[in-house]
Amino acid sequence: QVQLVESGGGLVQAGGSLRLSCAASGRTFSRYNVAWFRQAPGKERDFVAAIWYDTITNYADSVKGRFTISRDNAKNTVYLQMNSLKPEDTAVYFCAAAVGVSGTTPRLYPYWGQGTQVTVSS
Repeated sequence: QVQLVESGGGLVQAGGSLRLSCAASGRTFSRYNVAWFRQAPGKERDFVAAIWYDTITNYADSVKGRFTISRDNAKNTVYLQMNSLKPEDTAVYFCAAAVGVSGTTPRLYPYWGQGTQVTVSS
């Protein structure tokens, strides 16, 4: 029902910034709550940030004050602005979408992008 494509990942130095984009193809994108998750090698897929019902945001403690999630429904895009990046932020970042949920568990989100690699060097 909705297709998601992430972009904006790359290699940055610690303290730098990146802005990830999650572009959606669905015409009803505004109905979806969207979350960002990340997964490092050998680790679980962890919640990063979410935006629910356009204005309600939630962040993992590890990224509070550094990351900002936002969306532009007119452009069918959700963003994750990442500032003050740390090496421990290195992971594949995924955006995910769901209708009617506002949780932080990956299994609650049926639609996923392909992921984009973020690597932060020390």
